[in-house]
Amino acid sequence: MDDEPILETRALCKDFRGFVAVAGVDLRVRRGAIHALIGPNGAGKTTVFNLLTRFVAASSGQIFYRGEEITRRRPAEVARLGLVRSFQVSATFPGLTALENVRVALQRRLGTALHFWRSDRSLRVLHDRARELLASVDLADQADVAAEELPYGRKRALELATTLALDPELLLLDEPTQGMGHEDVGRVVELIRRAAERRTVLMVEHNLPVVADLCDRITVLARGSVLAEGSYAEVSRDPRVLEAYIGVPG
Repeated sequence: MDDEPILETRALCKDFRGFVAVAGVDLRVRRGAIHALIGPNGAGKTTVFNLLTRFVAASSGQIFYRGEEITRRRPAEVARLGLVRSFQVSATFPGLTALENVRVALQRRLGTALHFWRSDRSLRVLHDRARELLASVDLADQADVAAEELPYGRKRALELATTLALDPELLLLDEPTQGMGHEDVGRVVELIRRAAERRTVLMVEHNLPVVADLCDRITVLARGSVLAEGSYAEVSRDPRVLEAYIGVPG
């Protein structure tokens, strides 16, 4: 892990017609880290993700990625730079097979994602890489299964494979274990750990045991502001964090 930040925000703010959702957030994500953004419901975590990926425009403040300011870049430009996110809701094509879903993501990198009329023969060059990605998330034996037929946990694994197909340098994961049973959570934790071997990960996650197991550094948000930051051991003992989560002074 490198001390150099791959992602940095300075005094980042978002105001929705008088409601301040994000208030002066300073965030530094070190290259090679698995960094968690946690906090109670309504703390502003997903809004921060939307600001970072430019799905929502900042009211004020700055965002830097690899030392370059991206505060006013378009979402597609940000993704092409290597900052790619997943969403809370699985975002796969239900009628396509797992292999076809990953292949569409690979086509996007080639600039042919909308060329659905291309012959299967012309797309076959992508099959080997698509199968490699499916194998990396333990879906090799589900390549020909329609996404809509996969169990929920396996759909989330497929979404991770399609995200990795874009070859992100910084992977933003929004609630990757939401709604999963214990077995699926354990499997997804290992997939994230594997995915983080060659890239940086910033994740929003409510499952605190997952955060404790995976993350090098944690930023705690409350009411749109940074409440605490440090290792899990440090933030879990912080009286302000205990009060924000359980409503009792620590």
